[in-house]
Amino acid sequence: MSVEKYIKVSVLGATGMVGQNCLRLLENHPWFKVVDVAASERSSGKTYKDSVEGKWHMETDIPHDVSTLIVRDVHDFDSIPDDVTCVFSALDLDEKEETRNFEFGYAEKGYAVISTSSANRQTDDVPMIIPEINADHTNVIPIQQQNRDLPSSGFVAVKPNCSIQSYIVVLEALKQAGFPIDRAQVTTLQALSGAGYKALSNPDLQENVIPFIGGEEEKTEKEPLKIFGKVTSEGIIQSTDLIVNAVCTRVPVVDGHTAVVHIGFSDKVPSIDEFKSILSSFSAEPQSMNLPSAPNPPILVLDDIDRPQPRLDRDSGKGMAVTVGRIAKDTFFDIRFIGLSHNTVRGASGGAILVAELLVEKGFIS
Repeated sequence: MSVEKYIKVSVLGATGMVGQNCLRLLENHPWFKVVDVAASERSSGKTYKDSVEGKWHMETDIPHDVSTLIVRDVHDFDSIPDDVTCVFSALDLDEKEETRNFEFGYAEKGYAVISTSSANRQTDDVPMIIPEINADHTNVIPIQQQNRDLPSSGFVAVKPNCSIQSYIVVLEALKQAGFPIDRAQVTTLQALSGAGYKALSNPDLQENVIPFIGGEEEKTEKEPLKIFGKVTSEGIIQSTDLIVNAVCTRVPVVDGHTAVVHIGFSDKVPSIDEFKSILSSFSAEPQSMNLPSAPNPPILVLDDIDRPQPRLDRDSGKGMAVTVGRIAKDTFFDIRFIGLSHNTVRGASGGAILVAELLVEKGFIS
């Protein structure tokens, strides 16, 4: 794609961990330029650098062009620069309904909203996109605009939960190769950063495993059904071809969500060699479009008996690739494997940016 000028963007919730990571990943982006940052009222009116003093959690420095921007109150529409067309929303308000209305408030003003929040993930006319899997779900955007009387430039799109990113693209690769899955048992080992920066220093989470994360199992079981669903004139109809059962745990790892996955096939079962070949050769629209944030290849297969590991593999493909190992026949299902993805890159900010790139290429953001 040739972009004559940067697409001007805003980051909402810019002072939080996901917002900070979004700013880090957008620095020097070939298509997007951050010209506006917004946060809660208590942070507004300060320079961005001052607003995150003592709270900047990225390993790199604050992006130079962002550090001097004045933080806008997220509820103040009058101060948004005129040339902003797209906003990355990295915040959750106190109630989900409040967040849903907040995101559509921006869409009603004509902004393309790309959200990391869970608030609108199960909204029928909001696409929840993993670009390698359901890029066609962008077709629901005109339906959303018609349903809600939105301007032609305004809409809400979301990325899915970080806990499913480490394995769901594997299911898509197998489906495309003619080996559809009809059942999956997933156990996630989720990193501390998924619970926000406060979790990193919480003594209760150090040298410990928490065998329950509120809401995560429901998201892990339900969100794949929408992602594998179909767009209709009424919105997105969830798939009935797959059942997912999940156990979600928090482990003392900083970054990188691991998933232990057992899968059953609806018809024929690939051999282990076929399974590996299918994953290694998988490619999809983001790769053919050469989107800036698209990993190539999107799936890395490792044969080492002790891989993948968060420390060694979470940054594969600049944190956007899924790493798969321990592939073997399963006693109760058909095949099992271990998947790994970077939860704050692929699973959050990077995933949202890739969605935005897809929407640019498809003409929804200009």
